[in-house]
Amino acid sequence: MLLSGNSVVMRKALLDALSLPAFILFFTMMGFGSLARGAGFSAEMSALSSMLIWGLPGQLAMVELTSTGQGIIAIVFACSLANARFLPMVVSFVPAMARGRASLPRMLLDAQLLSINSWAVCLREFPHIEPEFRHRYYVTFASSILFAAIIGTLTGYHGAVLLPGSMVLGLIFVSPLFFALVLSAVPGRAERFSMIFGCVTIVLAHYLFPSVDVLIAGGVGGSIGFALNKFLQRRNVD
Repeated sequence: MLLSGNSVVMRKALLDALSLPAFILFFTMMGFGSLARGAGFSAEMSALSSMLIWGLPGQLAMVELTSTGQGIIAIVFACSLANARFLPMVVSFVPAMARGRASLPRMLLDAQLLSINSWAVCLREFPHIEPEFRHRYYVTFASSILFAAIIGTLTGYHGAVLLPGSMVLGLIFVSPLFFALVLSAVPGRAERFSMIFGCVTIVLAHYLFPSVDVLIAGGVGGSIGFALNKFLQRRNVD
């Protein structure tokens, strides 16, 4: 039986967020907040970057380039390139949300709220929710983990002197590991193939092109996973 009703769906979204994703992002963004303070950012700017950039690779690129004295154009370009992965995610996510027609500002707000964690969790849960209530689930879940990320950023910023450098770096990698576990549970063989081939490709890409290794691994690994899934589908049909 599919879930329906605003209160039921919102309660499930909150429970799903608080079960683990919100805490994962809280501790991950503590690491970012500590790094941002070390780079000379104010607490307000650190929190605002979590809210507006809303993508850890882009935020880390901003901190790293700022600490090395790069100009604003280079920083904006690096953040945009790091978050370019959200474009295909939005394209694949919007039809699954089944919201119907909406105004451009509301669609842009929906896109701004999207993160890797909300994308993966929502795709996993949407098959169990009535289509007309999926948007309510998404907004509730995405807003909850965003709030946790902002609080985590401020906590890490003000508690930076209490965190050793090794712990800060360790916290940064908590979120990608959690995302990999969530993605492995998302229905769809193509997604799992893409994750496996991406993990294999990143090793060679980091050795050959360390500055763009994640971009190469995502493009090559995802393409191979998609192509392999299509090949197997056609083979089963034939």
